[in-house]
Amino acid sequence: MKDVLADIDAWLAEGREIALATVVGVRRSAPRPPGAKMAVNDAGAVSGAVSGGCVEGAVVTVAEDVLAGGKPRVLHFGIADEEAWDVGLPCGGEIDVLVERGPHEEFACIAREDGRAALVTRVEQPERKLLVRADGTTSGTLGSPELDARGRAHAEELMWSERSELRDEELFVDVTAPAPRLVIFGAVDFAGALCRLARAAGWRPFVVDPRARFATRERFPEAEDVVVAWPEEAFAQIGGIDRATWICVLTHDPKLDDAALSIALRSDAPYVGAMGSRRAQARRRERLLEAGLTDDELARLSAPIGLDLGALTAEETALSIMAEVVAVRNGRGGGRLREAAGRIHEVGA
Repeated sequence: MKDVLADIDAWLAEGREIALATVVGVRRSAPRPPGAKMAVNDAGAVSGAVSGGCVEGAVVTVAEDVLAGGKPRVLHFGIADEEAWDVGLPCGGEIDVLVERGPHEEFACIAREDGRAALVTRVEQPERKLLVRADGTTSGTLGSPELDARGRAHAEELMWSERSELRDEELFVDVTAPAPRLVIFGAVDFAGALCRLARAAGWRPFVVDPRARFATRERFPEAEDVVVAWPEEAFAQIGGIDRATWICVLTHDPKLDDAALSIALRSDAPYVGAMGSRRAQARRRERLLEAGLTDDELARLSAPIGLDLGALTAEETALSIMAEVVAVRNGRGGGRLREAAGRIHEVGA
């Protein structure tokens, strides 16, 4: 939604009517993932893309028909391998595109405010929609209590994994969410490199350290915020820990490390990593067990942090850490693609 929202807002301000095309299904390879959008207004202007090839032309034609009073439609594009590159669907990909009037007013508002929500659409009856907000409240219906329950469950899962997917072959879950947060404990040189790489990858990095001499905006200009506080207070300042908060502990200081990990490992954070040698990890484990953490809680800790890249410099170390974070977020092990089986890119089908 965010890719086309600025143009949609400008068109709405002009009083234009808008049709919205959304990729609701992908099979094999395709250049745009589920949730990708193209908006068309009643003056013929276009924003966004659903494929990057000649599929757009066919979608615009249907969008114009919808704007003229036609019913919403689901378009299927299946491309033979030998023709794939000519139309922008490499490797013979297939996509399904829903074309309807839009946008959904509250869903667009949440996206505009960089909030989190999921809009569930019954694909064959696209007028049936269920909006699920981050606090679990809903509006709308998919047509039955059973469908609403399924839609809500899918929405609550996907809005936190921050991906749009077709579920149960009939419910498309469209997700909008802010960029994920990477909370970095320790205002060290590795933190600076990790901030730069996280920001380049589209994440929001936060640096936390109670030592005001080191935790400065000048040292970490790429950080979303630099918080001079101990972990408990710092988490409160940034709004707590949710399922889109990823935590890296880099200080090598047991007082700060243990305080941060004691909170993080009992939270909803999907990833908690900590820097240190294997010997340091063993000592840390003993301290945390003595502090009352359980074996199950400690099993969540990724330590030593990062993938095995043989990193030496701060930048290489940051790459190792960020690579592990991205791999975990995408449900991957982080090995070499040449040695992996299955799809390179996972897409919702």
